[in-house]
Amino acid sequence: MNTLFQIVRDQFLNFKIIRRMAKYDDRATYQSHYLGLTWEFLNPLIQIGIYYLVFGVALKHGDPEPGVPYLPWMVAGIAPWLYMNKTTLDASKSVYQQVGLVSKMKFPINVLPSIKIYGNLYSFWTMIAFGLFLTFASHIGLTLLSFQFIYYFFCMIVLMFALGIFNSTVSVLIRDWHITLQSILRVLFYMSGVLFNFVTSNFPRPLIRLLELNPFYYVINGMRLSMFSTGTMLQDPALTLFFWCFIILIGIFGSYLHNKFRSDFVDLI
Repeated sequence: MNTLFQIVRDQFLNFKIIRRMAKYDDRATYQSHYLGLTWEFLNPLIQIGIYYLVFGVALKHGDPEPGVPYLPWMVAGIAPWLYMNKTTLDASKSVYQQVGLVSKMKFPINVLPSIKIYGNLYSFWTMIAFGLFLTFASHIGLTLLSFQFIYYFFCMIVLMFALGIFNSTVSVLIRDWHITLQSILRVLFYMSGVLFNFVTSNFPRPLIRLLELNPFYYVINGMRLSMFSTGTMLQDPALTLFFWCFIILIGIFGSYLHNKFRSDFVDLI
């Protein structure tokens, strides 16, 4: 537990470095493209358009929730999913991509995943703004319940941090882990309720309860509850408890692995 607290402390002490390197990383990624950073926003918009045409038009079977049209409902879920999917993959390879460089200077390696967490927020906020525009266009206003979004945003960042420390370390120890993680996320995409509401489907109740244990679903569903004011974070304490237990366990285990092997990262790579 002390190791986890030390790693969290390092993130706050080095926040300026995280912010500066995140901005540099984004510019370096798209510096040879004519549209530059515009691709950060075009790519998710294109995906939203494709999913809407397939699931919202071609396969539409009514609104996923009473009074909530499919398009704003989908965007409210796909915005956090695209962020979490990209950040999970980017953070998982952050150490073995940069450890050779930072090993030559005094640099806290444990902030490398946080650079990806911060850097990917730009496109996330753009998608959320687009989702709010669609929500208002559908004559759905914000209420006091909308302030829950702050809590679920915090949950998302903490989840990305815990997974980032764990995955970035395991990816150095087991080089196949990053590829395995890509496959896991492809499956989770359909198990996280991004494109359809499995709670209102004909799925058996035990299966629905199992799918709800997915921490990605907890964040996605929570942000939808906030944007459309259709529920509160207190309506299912068991899921909240499970989510935070998962965060603590993966955070402690990831911190332990990182602290144990960080001096060997260069040799392992």
